Amino acid sequence: MAAKTLTIDGTQISAENHTTILQAATEAGMQIPTLCHLEGVYDIGACRLCIVEVKGTPRLVPACTTRIYEGMEVTTNSERLQNYRRMTIELLFAERNHVCCVCVSNGNCELQTLAYSLGMDHVRYDYCFPRWGVDATHRFLGMDHSRCILCTRCVRTCWHIEGAGTKNIAGRGGKSMIITDLNEPWGDSDSCTSCAKCVLSCPTGALFHKGATATEMERDRSKLEYIVNAREKQQWIV
Repeated sequence: MAAKTLTIDGTQISAENHTTILQAATEAGMQIPTLCHLEGVYDIGACRLCIVEVKGTPRLVPACTTRIYEGMEVTTNSERLQNYRRMTIELLFAERNHVCCVCVSNGNCELQTLAYSLGMDHVRYDYCFPRWGVDATHRFLGMDHSRCILCTRCVRTCWHIEGAGTKNIAGRGGKSMIITDLNEPWGDSDSCTSCAKCVLSCPTGALFHKGATATEMERDRSKLEYIVNAREKQQWIV
């Protein structure tokens, strides 16, 4: 496959054709913040935290869904980008009820980690304080909608790694929510296989194992990537 040469933050690199900016940067050892990206499933550009500047393009573009081209010049870290990313993180905190000190993912949360890295010490926007519930009807798993950031990782994992198609998204805007099947209690689902891959994929404390207490939820997402790679290489076919 033909390679393309591009420049990211002043460093010239090469990457295969049809590669995204995020993939090219990652392969070159460069870090671009993101919340909705997950190795093993396709990207949708939902969180907008991986936005970058491309020379000649007036608007900011998501690195996870933008393909590279020959001679492309990309800036991944500027004052403009830092301001946009911090604003996005603050809006995520303001939209729902993220109380880190009592969250199962406290200390192991990607949203929390990004907030720290962007220097967020307060939220400049009014909190919405929505009334979201907790679905604890499943025997082993639970979902706290107050901590969901609508990255849809769980939906894409459920559909394209497990193949169950249990998780979906319903609603629009601030009223959007992750649902089970046709918006029924998780414990009543006939399609759920209880594989817990959705829990592995979650970047926050929205999806959890029952019985987990504050700071206990640690996720090994490399397991999802391993499953995808094994299938693509047909390692499990005898």
